[in-house]
Amino acid sequence: MDKAKFKGVFSALLTPYTTDDKINGKSVKQIIDFNLAKGINGFYVGGSTGEGMLLTVEERKQLFKYAAESNAGRGTMIAHVGTINTNHAIDMAKYAQDMGYDAISAVAPFYYGFSYEAIKGYYNDIANSVDIPMIMYNFPNANGFQFNKERAEDMFKNKKFIGIKHTTSDLFALQQFKTMECDPLVYNGFDEILVAGLSMGADGGIGSTYNFMPQKYVDMYRLFNEGDIKQAQKIQYEANEIITMLIKYGVFATEKGILEEMGIEMGGCRKPFTELSAEGKAYCKQLVKKL
Repeated sequence: MDKAKFKGVFSALLTPYTTDDKINGKSVKQIIDFNLAKGINGFYVGGSTGEGMLLTVEERKQLFKYAAESNAGRGTMIAHVGTINTNHAIDMAKYAQDMGYDAISAVAPFYYGFSYEAIKGYYNDIANSVDIPMIMYNFPNANGFQFNKERAEDMFKNKKFIGIKHTTSDLFALQQFKTMECDPLVYNGFDEILVAGLSMGADGGIGSTYNFMPQKYVDMYRLFNEGDIKQAQKIQYEANEIITMLIKYGVFATEKGILEEMGIEMGGCRKPFTELSAEGKAYCKQLVKKL
């Protein structure tokens, strides 16, 4: 397997909706074309940013289809199939493989406080159902499952596992994953610490704000790898000023508001997310002028 195609910066694709709350295929293509033109390496589809847990299985599969067709083989495609129901996850994994995705990914099952053995079984069942590789989604704040090096070494005995999307500020754990004998791909998951994650060994990043300001993350990654850490930090600080405001108004709603101002119909977020406030909309207008 060519690991090189899995390195770099990947947009965690936002899910746009039409006025009647359907998946908006036209807007999916616009986002993908825009990101690829700016140098993004690929897309992580149907994850937290994509409101995956607010979509039906059929909607998630439709999103996979729209994204794969829009990408048309240009970037590396990772389908997030994680959900609480193993059979649903397997169904989506098989569909993603049929759509030509390069890998699948899954967050750990949540709500019931599953044991490690149950979670390990869930991951193996999904990974073994397809021929494409699996990327773990380590997001302890969302599912309460703490993935560490010991568990990773156990789980990665299954050769289908090639990487970890590490969405936590625990950079020590990130570095520890990179000491594993199998040398997994590790992605920094919090946009605001991409440079820090790279400094601890991350192979790239997967993030939501990449959707509307991909150039900043492409430049950060390039500058870091060229050894120009100061300039990479400067761009990180610029991105973080924007991220601070997104947190104030609601991250996903504001990201969608920004893309709306850029001319891409996004349709807001699914309930129970709230609508972007008037103050938030005003910020989007102001930011787009600067971008």
